[in-house]
Amino acid sequence: MVQAPPELVPNDGAGGILTSLLPMIGSVGSIVMISLTNTGPAGYITGGMFLLSSLGFVAVNGWRQRSQRNAQVLGNRREYLAYLSDLRKTVRTAARQQRRHGNWVSPAPSTLPFLAEERTRVWERAPGEDAYLLARVGVSDQPLCVTLEAPELPPLAQLDPVAASAAHRFMLTHEIQPALPASVRLDDYGRIEITGGEEESVRALARAILTGVATLHDPDSVLVAVLAAEDRLPHWEWAKWLPHTQSARAEDRLGAERMIVSSLDRLEDLLPPELRERPRFGRGTSPTPHIVIVADGVTLPVGHPLVGAEGMLGVTLIDLPDRWGELSDYGTLRIALPNAGATGADAAKAEIIDLADQAQTFTPDAMSIAEAEATARRLLPLRSGPAVAETGSGSGVQTQRELVDLLGLPDVRDIDFARSWSGRLERDRLRVPIGQDSAGAPLVLDLKESAQQGMGPHGVLIGATGSGKSEVLRTLVLALALTHSPEQLNFVLVDFKGGATFAGMAGMPHVSAIITNLGSELALVDRFQDALQGEVVRRQELLRAAGNFASVSDYEKARKGGRTDLEPLPALLIVAD
Repeated sequence: MVQAPPELVPNDGAGGILTSLLPMIGSVGSIVMISLTNTGPAGYITGGMFLLSSLGFVAVNGWRQRSQRNAQVLGNRREYLAYLSDLRKTVRTAARQQRRHGNWVSPAPSTLPFLAEERTRVWERAPGEDAYLLARVGVSDQPLCVTLEAPELPPLAQLDPVAASAAHRFMLTHEIQPALPASVRLDDYGRIEITGGEEESVRALARAILTGVATLHDPDSVLVAVLAAEDRLPHWEWAKWLPHTQSARAEDRLGAERMIVSSLDRLEDLLPPELRERPRFGRGTSPTPHIVIVADGVTLPVGHPLVGAEGMLGVTLIDLPDRWGELSDYGTLRIALPNAGATGADAAKAEIIDLADQAQTFTPDAMSIAEAEATARRLLPLRSGPAVAETGSGSGVQTQRELVDLLGLPDVRDIDFARSWSGRLERDRLRVPIGQDSAGAPLVLDLKESAQQGMGPHGVLIGATGSGKSEVLRTLVLALALTHSPEQLNFVLVDFKGGATFAGMAGMPHVSAIITNLGSELALVDRFQDALQGEVVRRQELLRAAGNFASVSDYEKARKGGRTDLEPLPALLIVAD
């Protein structure tokens, strides 16, 4: 709660005037007495001196009282304005963090082509995460993340006008933050209608929604389909480059058939067959894959289980209708764009209408066909069908990709480690690609515990002599070192033979130790085991002494949250060849 402004310092009023006049009245009485007892010039001089001194006293006393009041008023104002200044710094910091977080979670459409090119954030969202199926639709004025409560004032309070005005301006300025990303959850609605406006502005918003979802969600968790009238299919030609539109049930001459059709029956043939087993729409956990269907200029059967009025669980229909009526379904969200003839401030404002909540005014996003296609083309090589090679030759042969390409990094000579080591989400910790599968998609290894949605921290790599086991281990170590700082991850590299596997890695800041030739000194294996057990005990004691943390994850969260007294506790990966 914001502190109340100081009350107005009262004037002394009649009491102050009377206090000043009393000495003067006494002086007048003295003058009269002197005049009556002494009629000579000395008496008049003495009386005049008394009169002048009385007038001087009154003037000095009045000036002193005014000075004291002014000093008190200025002191109260200065103290309150200093308080608002300190509070303003805190609020601005919170506002910057709120805006930075909003732009990270819901990136602007203009940034999507660059995210797809840079790749470190591509397909970062997985089922169960807070931002899963979150789709940005525009920007809106939103409350500050820190609640600002107006001060409680007593009845008939007379506040200092300067301080009260400053408090009022402070609340008006910071209580609502302008132009923050506005998003909706796709699994909260079976149908999203985009109405009003010109046809191109409606499609521009739909393109922004689809491209944003496709950039941040992989095709295993989200599929995209387009059902459009024949004359409107050219507007959706760009979507064929999205890997999310590839059907797993049909192929044409170019590989997987795209789910961009004008027939509802054909769309059902291309979608996963398990959709028939899904119940009608209901808010809650969405099955995977979540299906996003765009309907443009088609009449949808009311009773159809996939696109009908009741909807289907795990399916969101983005409808671009030519006509619409009153909103009557709680499972439907309507985005009403401004009419084509709107002018002034109303020309940029749209409304999000939900029967369960008040309408929200916002400025809708827009994405051009060129931007959407550029993003989709950059996503395609990450998940190509069997007949779509990176070379574009249609031969079905996948070219070998460099490790830095899989990691989304530039040339190895130009890597900025401050950038590649920072900004990684918790989901990407200890998660790196180590190769590519037969379709050309990155093959990812996640070393986190299964409770953290990983594959487990322990594993065995097997293969015949010369099959490439050592190469895989080198790739794993280098991929982790390129994407994790020494504060996040350390290595102990063990080679039971001559040490060729990890040759040249001793200079990496992540490497705590390289141990070689253990095969000929089996006694050292027991000592190595004892050393590892000692490290485990040391870490347990460190967690206990730092505040009884249950895990290293909790410890690192506290350290990043402001516990400057905590030293980094990197994960320790032991790789033995």
